[in-house]
Amino acid sequence: MIGPAATGFATTFALILAIGAQNAFVLRQGLAKQHVFWLCLLCATSDAILITAGVLGFSAIVEKAPMLPMIMAWGGAVFLLVYGAMRFWAAYVGDYAMQIAGTSAGLWATLATGAAFTWLNPHVYLDTLGLIGAVSTQYDVINDRYIFGIGAVSASFVFFFSLGWGARLLAPVMQSARAWRILDVLIGVVMWALAIKLIS
Repeated sequence: MIGPAATGFATTFALILAIGAQNAFVLRQGLAKQHVFWLCLLCATSDAILITAGVLGFSAIVEKAPMLPMIMAWGGAVFLLVYGAMRFWAAYVGDYAMQIAGTSAGLWATLATGAAFTWLNPHVYLDTLGLIGAVSTQYDVINDRYIFGIGAVSASFVFFFSLGWGARLLAPVMQSARAWRILDVLIGVVMWALAIKLIS
């Protein structure tokens, strides 16, 4: 039991550890200390749904719809380009009074953005439906495959809540408009780099 669970946990954790659009958004909200619990819950639950689908073999649908990856890539790239531009504009304007005061967009707007980062990102489907689903096939016994899935889902919850709440440790550094401007420029660069990677 420990073997499949540990493998599932390690696989998911390794895949989502890299800085991506979703992680950058969670980090930003964690620094702002706004809607952190609900955003982390949304991201982790979304991952849980996709991981479960991958373990159960949903990735076969992608094989039957060869145009789907391209459609997802272009949709995700457009979203990343727009959000990256928004971060560059925010850095240019430099009005960070809300962030420094500890306020941000409303809950539903935050969750909608978080959902877009999750469900419009083609890489999340590759990681969850494709890679994690593929790794799970090494377990012939169905119970071991379920245990692998539980371990994989657990890693997502641990990661996102650690990232969201752990960001508060950096809060003392983020008490100036200059620090927020640097963060937004870095996030903008990451978003555009990911968008270019998707369509290249």
